[in-house]
Amino acid sequence: MQQLPFPIADEPDHATSELGRKMFAGEIDFLKGVVDMSGLPPADRLEVCFAGRSNVGKSTLINALTGRKALARASNTPGRTQEINYFTMGESHYLVDLPGYGFANAPVAVVQKWQALLKQYLSGRQTLRRAFVLVDARHGIKPVDEEIMSLLDSAAVTFQCVLTKTDKIKDRDRDALLTQVRSRLAPHPAAFPELILTSSEKGEGIATLRATIATLE
Repeated sequence: MQQLPFPIADEPDHATSELGRKMFAGEIDFLKGVVDMSGLPPADRLEVCFAGRSNVGKSTLINALTGRKALARASNTPGRTQEINYFTMGESHYLVDLPGYGFANAPVAVVQKWQALLKQYLSGRQTLRRAFVLVDARHGIKPVDEEIMSLLDSAAVTFQCVLTKTDKIKDRDRDALLTQVRSRLAPHPAAFPELILTSSEKGEGIATLRATIATLE
């Protein structure tokens, strides 16, 4: 199998960066939490979704992208953890926050229910342009991440790996992390061949991720 290089995405040029900034500076509102397929809003605009293990920093990243401190609630908020949360970005996009996965304390029946919903959503949403799979830079890709990636492969949904909390790893550990991530991504046909490195705390990669979303077609 040919090894994909998965380079780190370049920082956007000024014009593209501005496009992303303006999109995320516009009106962004929580629309609804969806617990079954019948609750999905009309598929009338492009949408992107964010997936990641619990505690990967997904809510923090969404809040950093939008410049709003409490748009996405933390995963320990009661009643929100097993819902697919929809946000409107003006009238052009949906931003979709998928339930955190990999948490051991949830009842088996609850986990099974949201896994089934997730599979239905990923395989049946024609307007979904890209999934962003968040991976904690301190831990790299774990088997539970690969399960989601395989699900995205089978649903033929392009996904891009976004490393979070990159400020928490030392420079000497970064090469080993990137080698591990690249080797785990290589077998996945739906993986977009660029990595985005982010730190919500330091602002690293935020402009790149905004621009990536703003230029999807």
